[in-house]
Amino acid sequence: MRVLSGIQSSGKLHLGNYLGALKQHVELQHGNKCFFFIANYHALTTVQDAERQRMLTRDVALDYLALGLDPHQAALFRQSDVPDVCELTWILSTVTGRGLLERAHSYKDKISKGIAPSMGLMCYPILMAADILIYDSDIVPVGRDQVQHIEMAQDMAGYFNNTYNCEALKRPEPRLNEAFIVPGIDGQKMSKSYGNTIDLFDSPKAVRKRIMSIKTDSTPVEAPKHPEQCNVFAILKLMASPEEVEEIAAAYRKGGLGYGTVKKRVVELFEEHFGPARERRAELAADPDLVEDVLVDGAKRARAAAAQVMARVRDACGLMTARG
Repeated sequence: MRVLSGIQSSGKLHLGNYLGALKQHVELQHGNKCFFFIANYHALTTVQDAERQRMLTRDVALDYLALGLDPHQAALFRQSDVPDVCELTWILSTVTGRGLLERAHSYKDKISKGIAPSMGLMCYPILMAADILIYDSDIVPVGRDQVQHIEMAQDMAGYFNNTYNCEALKRPEPRLNEAFIVPGIDGQKMSKSYGNTIDLFDSPKAVRKRIMSIKTDSTPVEAPKHPEQCNVFAILKLMASPEEVEEIAAAYRKGGLGYGTVKKRVVELFEEHFGPARERRAELAADPDLVEDVLVDGAKRARAAAAQVMARVRDACGLMTARG
């Protein structure tokens, strides 16, 4: 099974990135042929400072490796190291209608938040489709909020194949995990663009401060509470064991459990999960050549896979390139 996914280099990776994507990636590397890329082309819609872009790209690579991605098992690479993806983006844009792009949930959401509607933002789904289709991907692990983008990639593959009467592009399928949407400290979806994240590799002090600031209501400690309506509980249940989740839910309903106590337990769970990885990341960061070697090797493997797909695509639509 060929697996493809990517993470934007537009900010520090956070708990939502891990539970919604990275955790799946690390699990899927065993028994599958995996391609995981750092989406630095996508990040240009929000990060337009060269030095910061380079730093964030390297940070994503460090995070992946610290969290257990084995570069011998999975190809980890920069999106920009496979320039063919931009060629496929253009080709897909010639068979894709504007109406499909205007229906994209993420585009409409960002516009509603006041983000300037650049053509890059509007055409984001075409680049994402190219990312997926160029590696003959079978499955794409995503959160539920990203399923529409996979459906759009399916549509674009169909548009191309139908237009040119071929089977050059394979239809991908989404793979969901249990963490559909991870709430941020304000109760909205956790997102870098909303400023409501709990970053994976902040200092323990900074992490604690963020978790203790999770928004809650003013229900008194002694009063019964509804766990399903609590932002703290929503995060805790994604990290704790099923038994602990049920025990804490019962305590909510009974009354006598304060939100502060639950927040402190979330802090403990976070440290249990990510404390060892924080140490591994510090060790990896001390050897920048190691990280670059991983990305270069991953890019070679990705380019080889992309070249096969692009040969079919160019042949299907009559594009020829000079040899030699």
